[in-house]
Amino acid sequence: MAESENIVAETAEKIFADLADAQTINHDKKGEWKAPLWQALTEAGLPLAWVPEDCGGSGASLAEGFSVLSAAGRFAVAVPLAETMLAGWLLAQAKIASPDGEMTVVPASPKDRITVNADGSLSGRARGVPFAKTAKHFAVLASDAKGSFSIALVDASKCRIEAGIGLGGDNSDTVTLDKVQPVATKPAPGGFDQPRLMLMGGVARALQIAGALESMLEISVRYSNERVAFEKKISKFQAVQHNLARLAGESAAALAAATSAADAIANATSFDDEVFLEAVAAKIRCSEAAEKGAAIAHQVHGAIGFTVEHILHRYSLRALAWRDDFGSESYWAVELGKLVCVRGADELWPLVASR
Repeated sequence: MAESENIVAETAEKIFADLADAQTINHDKKGEWKAPLWQALTEAGLPLAWVPEDCGGSGASLAEGFSVLSAAGRFAVAVPLAETMLAGWLLAQAKIASPDGEMTVVPASPKDRITVNADGSLSGRARGVPFAKTAKHFAVLASDAKGSFSIALVDASKCRIEAGIGLGGDNSDTVTLDKVQPVATKPAPGGFDQPRLMLMGGVARALQIAGALESMLEISVRYSNERVAFEKKISKFQAVQHNLARLAGESAAALAAATSAADAIANATSFDDEVFLEAVAAKIRCSEAAEKGAAIAHQVHGAIGFTVEHILHRYSLRALAWRDDFGSESYWAVELGKLVCVRGADELWPLVASR
């Protein structure tokens, strides 16, 4: 990690530690913790970290922004930080200035489409859009009848939003645009398409999952050293030790895959096959790790881990929910298979070895 990345990550960690303590949030049923946290994040320039200064942002590098997402995952932050960062990044691709306040990206699934009408308005429906209900603006990627992509800034109040709740308890809403006139719209740069947005979002989720798994491991190890059964700590039982070792393995694998993909994107000049492989592999592997890791963590905790009062569910359920955002692992596994088939069997190993 470069020194600048370290500074940005430390800033995010300090804000989260001060204002996003899991135990405090778990006892705050009114959500009063959200406003101070968002204000502190905004003052630090983190929500618009990926937006250049001439577009109203902080001008941080991709690597610095990825370090913030890792920290956000470790605290299972339930505010649209990642979504606003992605929205700002998308708008910046077309040199559209980012407004203040919460944002999210539309669409958030590779199967949904938003179209540009002849009069410049936008129409379409997007499902599973994270934090759409609380966002003030949407960054929208849309295509016209010719397949050309445009990037638009849309006032959220102009859209119809059907509220939904994801597995982690956060908003996962359906957004309908019916001939909505955007605040601003510009053509997407050459080569920019929906898979590129989905891959960027997928890597963001992979980093958050990896961070959540790190916390689940820490919580489980601490609990195993505190819980006593049959007159000794459960960490002394071989079965528990084996489970914790498996959880550590899943956490390490997720972290390696996610950070490798983030590094590939941060240093790439284009989203080529090598970047595609890294991003897709990270989303698939981290999603698998979320499933296995959450099961192990809850098994170590026993019944107490399933209670609302315990903080474990804040991490496990969000990690599981993030698996479906920007394409599930099954979707990307199919897409990866298509890439391998197109390139041919002889090209598979050179592609893997190049990374």
